[in-house]
Amino acid sequence: MIVSCLLWALFGLVFGSFFNVLIYRIPAGESIVHPGSRCPHCGYVLTARDLVPVISYLLLKGRCRQCQAAISPQYPVVEAASGGLFFAACWLGGNIWQSAAYALFLSLLLLCFVTDLYTKRIPNVYVVPGMGAALFFAALGWTIPLRDSALGLLLGLGVMLLIHVVSRGGMGMGDVKMMGMIGGFLGPLAVLYTLFGASLFGSIIGIAYLVKTKQGRKTPIPFGPFLAAAAAGIWVYLLVA
Repeated sequence: MIVSCLLWALFGLVFGSFFNVLIYRIPAGESIVHPGSRCPHCGYVLTARDLVPVISYLLLKGRCRQCQAAISPQYPVVEAASGGLFFAACWLGGNIWQSAAYALFLSLLLLCFVTDLYTKRIPNVYVVPGMGAALFFAALGWTIPLRDSALGLLLGLGVMLLIHVVSRGGMGMGDVKMMGMIGGFLGPLAVLYTLFGASLFGSIIGIAYLVKTKQGRKTPIPFGPFLAAAAAGIWVYLLVA
């Protein structure tokens, strides 16, 4: 068991490197295929030895091989987080198919978390296919019953859309679709748990952030990271409890 999950973690590290490409390029409207990975400061084209997840960053001491400019710690953090999430999907999944389905779910949560944190946007290319995948996996019997998946998706969309309307856009449509995806993977009850957990921690951390930075209450704070963290916690609880 432990050996197979470690292999999943290695795959997660590799996918994490690709996730960094998505996080950087999709919000910017750039191709995820061309050009190849390069230093944003000097344009140095990265080679295979520069792209080994986590290890390359450590060997390079967080600096570009060519110009010595600092490399964002986001890259190894996302790679390591992806590896950990893949390990968890393997460890908690009942079989290889369920593990694969939940590895995708957790990957989408990670993408939403980091992208929203940096850009205050949750791209449709993450959450719309994510909703479709949730229903597809449920129909195959890999996750939750299809009825629960459909109800969770609709409840997630409905509750968050209501908040979006009442808040007059204070809650973004990206958050609405993200909650629909979460409900599709975890079911209707998880939507309520996730919303409660995200709101609680979002309020605590948001207030602390505003106090520390001396900003006003109207300062926009991305909600996606809190949704992602709460959903991941609820996912663990549902599988372990």
